[in-house]
Amino acid sequence: MNIEKLKIRQSTSHNSKLTKAYHKMDNIIDALQKKEISQNIWNVINTDIKMINAFIGTEKALIKTLRKTAVKILKFVEEELQYVSKHHYRNQWMALGIAVFGVTLGTVFSSILDNYSFMSIGIPIGMVIGMSYGTTLDKKAEADGKQLELVCES
Repeated sequence: MNIEKLKIRQSTSHNSKLTKAYHKMDNIIDALQKKEISQNIWNVINTDIKMINAFIGTEKALIKTLRKTAVKILKFVEEELQYVSKHHYRNQWMALGIAVFGVTLGTVFSSILDNYSFMSIGIPIGMVIGMSYGTTLDKKAEADGKQLELVCES
């Protein structure tokens, strides 16, 4: 398998955001190299890496490009191979739990108790329900070998 190397600009040491963006891309590439991935998938990823290596523009634009490309690669790998980063489902379902269960339960508690100050009760309950379900899915992904050795903050 022929994997394109990410070429880091020489002037990145003074820009912490750019260094962090390059580091995240390197971590994604390293995590993917540990998995069995077909050459067709690598060709798509290599195209993105070549685009970053050939990028001509400001450091601010490069940071934005690196971040977008990292998200694009992770989404592509998730769609094609079902590989996800650690805590992917936990974070996803926590947000859904807050949005769906939190608002719904908060509205129900507020209506039943006829006091809208109880609206906020549903949010932590929804968060716990979402995190619990997401953690279960993360454990299943790990057991199936579909979890990357990568923790994404975003």
